[in-house]
Amino acid sequence: MIKQVRQIGIPVQKMERAVQFYKELLELQLLFETNTMAFFNCNDLRLLLSIPENKKFANASSTVYFEVDEIEATYTRLQKNGVMFTSKPHVVAKRDDTETWMAFFQDSEQNTHAITSEVSIK
Repeated sequence: MIKQVRQIGIPVQKMERAVQFYKELLELQLLFETNTMAFFNCNDLRLLLSIPENKKFANASSTVYFEVDEIEATYTRLQKNGVMFTSKPHVVAKRDDTETWMAFFQDSEQNTHAITSEVSIK
């Protein structure tokens, strides 16, 4: 039985550039790194940045959705850090008394990710 997702791997081309992006711009905690890998903590989920050993693993990663409390404030802060967003925060779904908001961005290695937030409608 699968318990949980522990780690997500993200392929990178230049480790130093990618580590700087995730550490400095996204403000994630760097756990440790080697010459070809870097591990970040994201609320007990590890993000593994790695230079692929084989070309078949060099394709862009799946989209990682980073949950945030205040999407507008986080969007503004990350933009000031230098994160290049491809969309502004916007509603992608409405259910009962909750809206799901997202804003997409590309990392330093051209992988697409998003920040997301669940907002209560009052």
